[in-house]
Amino acid sequence: MNIPSENPLISIVIATYNGEKFLRKQLDSLFNQTYKNLEIIAVDDCSTDETLSILNEYATQHDKFTVVQNENNLGYVKNFEKGFLLANGGYIAPCDQDDIWLPNKIDVLFNNMDDCEIAYCNSAFIDSEDNLIGNTLSDRANFCDFDSPLMYVVGACAPGHAMLIKRNVVIRAMPFPILFSHDNWLGFIATFSGTVKLVNQVLVYYRRHDNNVFSTIHKKKKVEETKQQKLKKAQERLQTLYEKCLADLPEKEVFAKLCKSYNSYSLSNNILRMRLFFKHRNQILRYKKHSELHRKLYCIKVFFKII
Repeated sequence: MNIPSENPLISIVIATYNGEKFLRKQLDSLFNQTYKNLEIIAVDDCSTDETLSILNEYATQHDKFTVVQNENNLGYVKNFEKGFLLANGGYIAPCDQDDIWLPNKIDVLFNNMDDCEIAYCNSAFIDSEDNLIGNTLSDRANFCDFDSPLMYVVGACAPGHAMLIKRNVVIRAMPFPILFSHDNWLGFIATFSGTVKLVNQVLVYYRRHDNNVFSTIHKKKKVEETKQQKLKKAQERLQTLYEKCLADLPEKEVFAKLCKSYNSYSLSNNILRMRLFFKHRNQILRYKKHSELHRKLYCIKVFFKII
């Protein structure tokens, strides 16, 4: 491993919204990082609790801590986008408002960047009282290196709160489409020219509670959608990936075929979609904790159902 000889400025961007309950613990963990050449930018998305007051309190106590308040609620994807645009560092670390970072998180990720575009770590779950629950994010998904845009067809598992990102990746990813989470979009862009690299260490305590983004997204998935609504959303997602994928990448043609297969539930499109999933299942389904049998069954499922 080639450890960088210099310590460039790294920007931590924390997106906040009504996070008063756990915010202080997260902020303390940021200011206790062993990597010291940091700036911290907090962008508050019109909180109605004491979040902004807490941020301003810390800003009076710490240098290189900037607090920005939005005039209108942007939502978490665009809130992160705004924070990234304000960042000055050569590397950017997204940050949630309710986790706890281990003191060496930035140090370890930076020293593992090598020639990758993004480095990310594992996270251990904690409850609202900071107690370790006993499992990690990698227990739920197949944490690995992501090096192909096809790995983002139906999603990936490199979470934003665990990432350290080269600035050029963030710039190339602008603007962030709201169809995707910011971390999946950044990971997708990173695979055009490099790797989203797993640093297989727990460096974050990831808090599970009813109001965090993970739980909110999980609840939204339970909202019933019609078959046509699901189809339209999937079509828009695939079209966006296709349009953004660079023309000289071999995956561009695969995305074009996938877009065609998502045009309708016709027999020919269903067969095409299933064949594409079968052929590229090791990339498309890499993040899922599936056996080879289950991957094949998943590919058969997409004949009947667009995902």
